[in-house]
Formats: sequence, C-alpha cells, structure tokens
Amino acid sequence: MKNREKMPPSPSGQSAEDRSWLNNLVDEWSLLADLAFADLILWTPEGDEVFRAVAQVRPNTGPTALEDDVVGSEISHNPEHLVTEAFLSGKICHSSEHSADAGLPVDVSAIPIMNRGRSMAVLEMHSNRMGLRSPGILEDSYLEAAQLLVGMVHHHQFPDPGERRVPWVSPRVGDGMIRVKRDGTIAYASPNAVSAFRRLGLAGDLFGEDFVAMSRALLPERAPVERSASDLLTGVGAAEVDLETDRANVRVRVLPLLDGTLQAGYVVLCRDTTELRSRERQLVTKDATIREIHHRVKNNLQTVAALLRLQSRRISSAEAKAALDDAMQRVAAIAVVHEMLSQGFDSEVQFDDVADRLLRMVSDVAATGGHVQMVREGSFGSVPADVATSLSLVLTELAQNAIEHGLGSASGQVFIKPHQEDGRLVVAVENFGEPLPVDFNLAQSTSLGLSIVSTLVSDLGGEFSLTSTAESTVASVSLPLAQAPWQR
Repeated sequence: MKNREKMPPSPSGQSAEDRSWLNNLVDEWSLLADLAFADLILWTPEGDEVFRAVAQVRPNTGPTALEDDVVGSEISHNPEHLVTEAFLSGKICHSSEHSADAGLPVDVSAIPIMNRGRSMAVLEMHSNRMGLRSPGILEDSYLEAAQLLVGMVHHHQFPDPGERRVPWVSPRVGDGMIRVKRDGTIAYASPNAVSAFRRLGLAGDLFGEDFVAMSRALLPERAPVERSASDLLTGVGAAEVDLETDRANVRVRVLPLLDGTLQAGYVVLCRDTTELRSRERQLVTKDATIREIHHRVKNNLQTVAALLRLQSRRISSAEAKAALDDAMQRVAAIAVVHEMLSQGFDSEVQFDDVADRLLRMVSDVAATGGHVQMVREGSFGSVPADVATSLSLVLTELAQNAIEHGLGSASGQVFIKPHQEDGRLVVAVENFGEPLPVDFNLAQSTSLGLSIVSTLVSDLGGEFSLTSTAESTVASVSLPLAQAPWQR
C-alpha cells in the first residue's frame, strides 16, 4: 500500500458536517488516486493565515510524485500559491513544476471542494509525468473517469454519502475496471475485469454489451429478494454486491459518474473473490465442526458423569462413594465448559456464566450435608478458551473444599471474589468454618483436590496459596491471561 491517510482534525471555520464529509472523502479517495495516477493531498484552512495538510494518498497504479510525506505540513495564504488561488477563486487551478526531491516534471492541480458556494478545503493532485504509463485505451479510460471524479469532488458530489466500501474485500481499480456509458453499454473493460466475468461464465466480449442485461444473464435464477443483484447494478446510486454463480464469485462496486448535473454513466470495479469466499466458507465449516465436536464431547462427558453417579449409588463403601462423587463433579465441570464452547466458537469465554453454573452444581451436591450459600462478588470477565477448562476444575475443587470446611459455620456462606488486574485473573475463595491446622503445609498436603489445583495452576503459569485466620480461610489463585506459558 502506498497510502498515508489521516482523519482530518477540527480546523476552524469547518462544521461537523464538513468534517464528516472530508472523512468520507479520505476513506474513498484512493479510487481517484489510482484512476488519475496521482498523489493526493488534502489541505484544510487553519484560521485565516495557514493551510494544513491533513491527509495524503499515493497511487497503486503508478509511481509517486512525492517522495516525502507532507501530512502535518503548513503553507501560508500566499495568493501566488496554487492551493490559495484555488481556495479563494473557487476554481480548479493547474500548473506544472519540478519535484524538489527528484527533479521530475510534475503536473499539479488544486481542486477546491465547494459546499453551498464556499470553499471548505482543497484537494491537490500531483502527477509524475515521467512515470506515466505509455498511452493506451486503459490509461485513457482511467484518466477520463478521473476527470469526471475531479469535477464531482469539486462540486461536492463524490463520495456518495450512501454506500461505503468494505476495505478488506471491496475491489480497487487494479482489480478490474469497467467503464459504462450513459446508455448502459460497456465502453471499456480492463483485462482483469474481463477475466473476472469469464470466470462467472461469460463466453464473449464485454465491449458494447449492456452491462445490466449481461450481468443478469450470467446470474442463476433465485428466489425473490428485497433487492436483486441486477437491480443494484444500474448506476443510479453507489452500490456494492457479490455476483455469484456455481463457477465463481465476483465482488462488484458501482460508482455513478456525473458531468456537472448530467449523468455520465458509471464505473464498475470488480474483484474476483472466488478463492476468498471459498476460504470463508471453509472457515465457517471449520467453526461449525469445532462447535459440533465440543457438543459431542459435552454429551460424552455428561454420559460418563451419569455412569459414575449410577455406580456411586450401588456402592456401600462411604469412601468409594465419596471418590466417585468427586470424580463425577470433575467430569461435569469439564462438560459445562464444552457446552459453553459448543454455543459459539470464540477464542475467549465469558466465564461468569460458567462459574455460576459450576457453583450451583457444587452447592446442590453438597446440600445433603447442610446448607451453604455460594456468593460471587465480582466478575471473572473474558478468559481464554485454553484456560477455561483448567479454571473450571480449579474453581470446582476450591468451592467443594470451601463447602466441606464451611459446613456448620455461623454465616453459612462461601464467598468467591474474582477480578482482573494487570493482565491477570485473581480469584479468592473464602469460607468461615474451621481454620487450617497450625502446622498446615500446602506442599505436603495429601488432599487430592488441593493437589489437582496446585498442578493445574502451575501448568498455567499461575500462583496458588491457602491462608487462614481465626475468622476465615482464603484460597487464592492468580493466573496470567495476557500471555499463557505456551504462547511465550
């Protein structure tokens, strides 16, 4: 890309409407730069004495005439300067000069942008005459369309305030250009444009064809829609649409041209997007497949949890029954995460919903031993999908451990306090039951649940601690979210 585009600031004397229109111009003016083989600079008045260059773009179709970036430069209101002359006279001014950097001959035009009889800014065009391509029908067609666009900019007619281009998919001049005359017949089609329509199924040539009729003939019959593709191709207003057949997909952008107030036909930019749309469909299919996998994994895990629950009911040993119940909860916790991932394939998970479901599940299982209320204070926020599964197991173990030690406490509550700070997720689980033994050592603990938490947190590059006072016991987990260990 050879563009340097900067949104115009808020110069004195310009209304919000003026600034909005200039923003739209900067969004769309690469079309004019490419058709005119010219560098463009937008000058806006700063008070009564100075013009400031607020945006600049270079052509993709030819060499630049300006070696330096002039955005931020200022020029005084010198009556002999082309920009000042155009701004004060309200007329398009031309001159020829030599580039100070390279000594190249350059044609310069200053186009005052008029709005309700007043100049609001000046668009300066620099064309490198030495670098111009050899004259031909393509160059002549480009320049003829550019001349009409210059007049439209001058009269505040371009860009159209309606349709806007989509930067990552909209066609540019070099992708393919068709010049359509006022009567709808094609006066010129670039080689790339011909190739794009040949992929759609065109057998003959484009020259002399009625553009709308030809496009309609290529498109398959479809069910009625609000506005068909062929209805958008008439050149009455700016429009952008995909022409799709079984063979190919072509993105088409229609831009009407005016000669003063008279309709002068239109320009059609076209881009062969067959491969792009194919990749998009593959990505959609891939996302759907991944969601389906998460859904099936969730179903399988729920089946395993149900089998563990059935097995637990048939066992008389209290120790074995507790072990199976713990395993069932762990499997169910993982299933909750896969259920959330199956609903939408994102790189991050809004973990509050997952946490609330896990806490309800743990609380329901523990309800037979006594009532403990789970209270979440704060938000987990967005958690990377790769972290969510491990975090769900960590939260389940800590909540279960807190409930076991909080049963019989005066408050009957367990507080879960998550928050994010400095790219880390910090979670504190607090219960008000019996404090930890005086000689408690987390590293030497034989608890399977605490061992699982320590291992998972360590694998995620986080920190885990367990502290106790006379009033409460707090399990704290801190996990990095900005950059997980496997991304370093």
